Amino acid sequence: MKLLENKVALITGAGRGIGKAIAIRFAQEGCNIAFTDIALSDFVLETEKELQAMGIQAKAYASNAANFTETQQVVDEIVKDFGHIDVLVNNAGITKDTALKRMTEEQWDAVINVNLKSVFNFTKAVQPVMWRQGGGSVINMSSVVGVSGNANQCNYSASKAGIIGFTKSAAKEMGVRNIRHNAIAPGFIITAMTNALPDDVRKAWESLIPLRRGGTPEDVANVALFLASDLSSYVTGQVIHCCGGMNC
Repeated sequence: MKLLENKVALITGAGRGIGKAIAIRFAQEGCNIAFTDIALSDFVLETEKELQAMGIQAKAYASNAANFTETQQVVDEIVKDFGHIDVLVNNAGITKDTALKRMTEEQWDAVINVNLKSVFNFTKAVQPVMWRQGGGSVINMSSVVGVSGNANQCNYSASKAGIIGFTKSAAKEMGVRNIRHNAIAPGFIITAMTNALPDDVRKAWESLIPLRRGGTPEDVANVALFLASDLSSYVTGQVIHCCGGMNC
């Protein structure tokens, strides 16, 4: 039997990148996938078709993860369409990097709202569903910079550090109903954004990593699979670093 057979996962920001990799990995293990993105763009609809072709139920939803009311509405719609939600992956996120002395209030608020408030929004909306079911797994996407910080990323680092505190607190609140909360802290992950970096910059990053390579979205997806499945049934309130040792 597959690890996530007949389960339903809700993944935010899964049109591409790490979110899409998680959706595909989950689908390979028999999971039905509901996923959100800010709009039903061409690449989002293409991801939906790709997932459906894998023989599972999959549907994309347009939703602003930073909007509390929209989040509740889309979760209600997903429960109506899928019947239940067993796994929530809070993956939606943005960056607006700049030095603190140049950072605007808009840049601060945008990153905190999308990266951190969205975790509150979706966890709050999904909690009653998982509470009634008597179990579930919530996986929050943090970052190594949420642990160690990074220059020119005060807003991003603060949002990712906040996710860690939220995860640990929620784990203590909801463990009584077998609802597990864990966070993943990816390091330097090779995506379209990092591929756009000059070769010398990318090599400089990789030289700081003990495994001497950047990670892949699939590396992160495999950690998420562990946390979503019953293999991690006694794991909650933890932050798992997926960084090739750069933060060890």
